[in-house]
Amino acid sequence: MEVQVTTEDVGVRTVVRVAGEVDVASADRLRERIALLLSGGRTDLVVDLTAVTFMDSTGLGLLVGTLKRVRIAGGRLDLVVDSERLLKVFRITGLTQVFTIHGTLDAALAS
Repeated sequence: MEVQVTTEDVGVRTVVRVAGEVDVASADRLRERIALLLSGGRTDLVVDLTAVTFMDSTGLGLLVGTLKRVRIAGGRLDLVVDSERLLKVFRITGLTQVFTIHGTLDAALAS
């Protein structure tokens, strides 16, 4: 399954909805969309991963790289993860200490 990426501006924040598999074969689509947002000055991002069915180390690396770019630009990046399986990947890799992770999009937008 290929990854689908949609975006929506909600006030000053931009919600990036990701669906499908984020892996070495599909990560470029997400990387390109995020690069376009950042180059357009959209640096306050909420990446909604609730429809992601699989993420490998390429996807995790992409998110870490995005976080660095967002912070350099003075913005912020929150993640929405509601799958215990995906949360486990973030826990095992120690990335729960790096990212702000919310269980719902509403919670992320309210923060």
